Amino acid sequence: MATETANGKIISLGPDDDVIRKTELIISGVLRGGVLLSVAVILGGIVDFFVLRYTGHLLHPTFPDTLPRVLSGLLAGDAPAIIVAGLLILLATPVMRVAVSILAFAIEEDRTYVIITALVLAILLFSIFGIGAWLGRPEPATVQDGTLPFFFFVLASSAFAGFVGALVGLGGGVFIVPILTLVFHVPFTAAIGASIVSVIATSSGAAAAYVKDRLTNLRVGMFLEVATTMGAICGALLSTLLDPTILFIVFGVVLLISALPLVMRLGEELPAGVANHKWAEKLHLPGTYPDRRTRQEVAYHVAHIRWGFSMMYVAGLISGLLGIGSGTFKVLAMDTAMRLPMKVSTTTSNFMIGVTAAASAGIFFQRGDIDPAIAAPVALGVLLGATLGAKTITRVSNVWLKKLFVPVILLVALNMLARGLGWL
Repeated sequence: MATETANGKIISLGPDDDVIRKTELIISGVLRGGVLLSVAVILGGIVDFFVLRYTGHLLHPTFPDTLPRVLSGLLAGDAPAIIVAGLLILLATPVMRVAVSILAFAIEEDRTYVIITALVLAILLFSIFGIGAWLGRPEPATVQDGTLPFFFFVLASSAFAGFVGALVGLGGGVFIVPILTLVFHVPFTAAIGASIVSVIATSSGAAAAYVKDRLTNLRVGMFLEVATTMGAICGALLSTLLDPTILFIVFGVVLLISALPLVMRLGEELPAGVANHKWAEKLHLPGTYPDRRTRQEVAYHVAHIRWGFSMMYVAGLISGLLGIGSGTFKVLAMDTAMRLPMKVSTTTSNFMIGVTAAASAGIFFQRGDIDPAIAAPVALGVLLGATLGAKTITRVSNVWLKKLFVPVILLVALNMLARGLGWL
């Protein structure tokens, strides 16, 4: 098989590389297809929603928050149900990506990752159809009042959030939640539901390009997703029992402390003196990526697997508890603990945050916290911004990404502290 490198030359790949490249293209195609289909359905529902609204045929509508209600709403041509169906396609995209990855790893004859990926899929399905159904509310929820100015302002704000999120491995909730709650006075639960949608939209929109461009380490992502999905389920369950105030404060303080090692190595383009952990070799985690800026193929090692895995469980726990992507913590874990290059850390974080969010999205959906009038413009805006961010990252350096990531960490940490102290 022939492929084009970062410097424009054509090289021939060996049989093993050929199969791996097919795996990457299959996964990228699933993500891209899910995004395009969801956008088409959401746009159709939005047009229907506003036509009915401004002709006086949409009065205090409810939106479905279970699959049977969505299906019956679709059969009746209900606009909120159409939008919800589009959002569900988007929410299902990471799950479908995991399912297809099992087949892709089977094609590679990699039994280890067939088992790992099957475990991730089992955790996701248990969360969505088990815990999500158990915590669901008995009656449909009411759609918040939505207007065209609201729609376009939220879409523009979400595009910015998606752009930054795609560059630094976040889901965009750090921007979206304050805007929705402070500017538009959206209920906090609905803002958190929209944040979960933004996480999955950022992940699906950006990861499709990152996987295709070979910037994402698929095996690192799939291995660590075992920890993040388990953590996300535990967090979503605990969120029904615990007051999140103290958690916001703890998360903010932990982020500030965790960022210190990154600040100390702010000028480091690539990690130096990194030795592979013994598990890294067995799990085939070391890799390479094409750096379009330097026109080189960059090889890297993977260290401290146990620390990275433990930190990913905490990241998943935070995601489920607070309704955020916890991408900052994921990037810090991979960059600081596992010593991956910044580009690999952010792109692999983007690859993972959608699956982490999907583990708790079913719970938020069936609790009626994902309002289509709010989540739809968030999803469309984030997808647009994430696509632009994915095109930008290949042209910047690891140092530049770190310089962008550090102030974003500070913003996230201060946002968490302010919410915990009741200032927001």
